[in-house]
Amino acid sequence: MAFQITASLLDACVLSMLSHDDTYGYELTQNLRESLQVSESTLYPVLRRLQSNEFLKTYDLPHQGRNRRYYAITESGKVQLDEFQGDWKTFRDRIDDFLGSDD
Repeated sequence: MAFQITASLLDACVLSMLSHDDTYGYELTQNLRESLQVSESTLYPVLRRLQSNEFLKTYDLPHQGRNRRYYAITESGKVQLDEFQGDWKTFRDRIDDFLGSDD
């Protein structure tokens, strides 16, 4: 893909995925990779940033004798996601004005 993914857009994608279900980092990375080129080394700083901004919370569950850290969206994260979605629609519409739209 020729277009760079900004930090804000990646934050929005992560929050959107977590708005559907809690998940752990590796699974989140694999799901994001279906659409975006993202590595675990890129994702974990995003998760830490979202957590420090109180948009995510974590909890651990045992899995095969070890703990697995799960990420869950918070109420503040849901508010931020709504904001991102509104900003995205505006941005997308403006870019469509330049590049055209298939709709």
